[in-house]
Amino acid sequence: MTNCIFCKIKNGEIPSKFVYENDIVFAINDINPRAPKHILVIPKTHIENFTDLVDEKVAKALYSAIREIVEQEGIKEYKLQINNGSKAGQEVMHLHIHILGY
Repeated sequence: MTNCIFCKIKNGEIPSKFVYENDIVFAINDINPRAPKHILVIPKTHIENFTDLVDEKVAKALYSAIREIVEQEGIKEYKLQINNGSKAGQEVMHLHIHILGY
């Protein structure tokens, strides 16, 4: 997606410091945090929303990344949030999981 902000971040077109990265996913701090630690976990492949997540390898990579990030960041208590579609609050139409750490 040429207009997708997350794709632009992944491609280095928009500078951003990655909190985490592997071959399949990357993670960044949310620019408008709603918790003491607010991290977005994003697949490198453009997937519009959770409904479109059919690749088990990507699903497993997202899960593993979340586990590694909370440990790496020392987050003991957190909630995960996925907004699926604009009516549900999804602002960027590229699948991402919010880690809201307390």
